[in-house]
Amino acid sequence: MPEDSSRHGVCLVLTTFAEETSAAQVVRQLVEERLAACGTLLPSARSIYRWQGQIEDTQETVVLFKTSSNILADFQSRLLSLHPYDKPEFLAWEPSVSGPSYAAWVLESVG
Repeated sequence: MPEDSSRHGVCLVLTTFAEETSAAQVVRQLVEERLAACGTLLPSARSIYRWQGQIEDTQETVVLFKTSSNILADFQSRLLSLHPYDKPEFLAWEPSVSGPSYAAWVLESVG
């Protein structure tokens, strides 16, 4: 039976990058620094948004990070310092359900 992830402290963070190469570099850095257990790159996302008064239509790479809510502030600070965007997307949430063994791996990887 699924368990409540709030007992585990797993946190998901979503951000986007203009290029897959820079996304991979940042993901690797955060994993090496043990601030993220994993970063899943989803290339070829199409983003349509308003920026500086214009409607933009661009290809981006979406990254979904898995980390711990206990280190979220440190993770956010480091991600924002590495990110090439002026105002990087940063959306974080704790899933309502997660697998206990997966949650344990995430927490061990960032511990």
